[in-house]
Amino acid sequence: MSDDGDAGETPPVDEIIERAGAKPNAPLAAVVEKPHAETAIESLRTEGVYDDSRRVREDGPNRVALPVTEPPTDTSVLEVVRQLEPEPRSPGLEELLAARGWSDADLESVPGSWAVIGSVILVPVPEDCRDETVLGEALLELHGEADSVLADDGIANDGDAGTYREPRTRLLAGERDTETIHTEHGTRYGLDPARVMFSPGNQAERARMGDVVAADERVFDMFAGIGYFTLPMARAGAQVTATEINPAAFRYLLENAVLNDVADRVDAYMTDCRELAGEIDADRVVMGYYGSSDGGDEPGSSAESTGESERGTRTNEAHAFLPDALEALVPGGVIHYHEATPETRLWERPLERLETAVADAGRTFEVLERHRVKSHSAGVEHVVLDVRVA
Repeated sequence: MSDDGDAGETPPVDEIIERAGAKPNAPLAAVVEKPHAETAIESLRTEGVYDDSRRVREDGPNRVALPVTEPPTDTSVLEVVRQLEPEPRSPGLEELLAARGWSDADLESVPGSWAVIGSVILVPVPEDCRDETVLGEALLELHGEADSVLADDGIANDGDAGTYREPRTRLLAGERDTETIHTEHGTRYGLDPARVMFSPGNQAERARMGDVVAADERVFDMFAGIGYFTLPMARAGAQVTATEINPAAFRYLLENAVLNDVADRVDAYMTDCRELAGEIDADRVVMGYYGSSDGGDEPGSSAESTGESERGTRTNEAHAFLPDALEALVPGGVIHYHEATPETRLWERPLERLETAVADAGRTFEVLERHRVKSHSAGVEHVVLDVRVA
């Protein structure tokens, strides 16, 4: 998975070629274990080295070769090899749109990425898109397993919708019923992407939470949503107290606990997490929320690169809840603190906020891990710090 400093070093390309005995011009592939393939692909995409033009190939009974444009630096892989018999993917989105009459100029506005969530495709539509309905129909042809295409217009910022992190979407093509089940690493998420938020870019972090937690740990998930982190941790054997204030997300949280057969390990409450903090003794606290915006940090605004400005700030960020997280955390416990941080203050600002809150509580902490989860917007990174608090 993607990690700022934990990935193993990838050998230089010339060493790879020599070891693999391959033709120098053959394209590269990163070999990973099959169970880690989804996480590795997401990490490689985040790193910008995943090659969508080629198919994933098997590399023995328990390994797969993931096509890459260059050796990864932030993604842990078993090895990087030359792919002697690369298999191209089926016609891509641009080819399908060109067959529908789109010109080269039209194709310049084709989105470069989209997410498939269960049977629903979520795609950001550029303002100069020639025809978003045709775009949606082409995406349905490209992904035969999908039933619906939604335009992804971001997350609501104002009022309750902003507090609830409600997605802003429009149906472009396919079925109007967009309720679906999305599966990651064996965890099943029932949701409607038109009603509740689901970030594909957080996939590696969701999987990591299932790996770091120990069986029988007491976990407090302060912003549970539909169970993004709650479910992998409960499936790993933890006892999770999960709070969520969005009624739609809370309903899915309850249903997903049953869907994943962990209802006996999830105590869910539709309430503000601060209402329960004083009643909990948690070994681990997850703070997977970085607030809502008042609109000033919409794409293109000055707040995008600074994280704050006179006309745009983020409110209800996780650091405002740190005193409550510390109240719930037992000595020696771990906090996973998420933040949308300007690149110019990467690690500095989240560490300052942790230091202030922990000192105010008369406690001390040590940093265990630091991760970049994904790019939040231009000049802003979604990061998470794992800290142990004495």
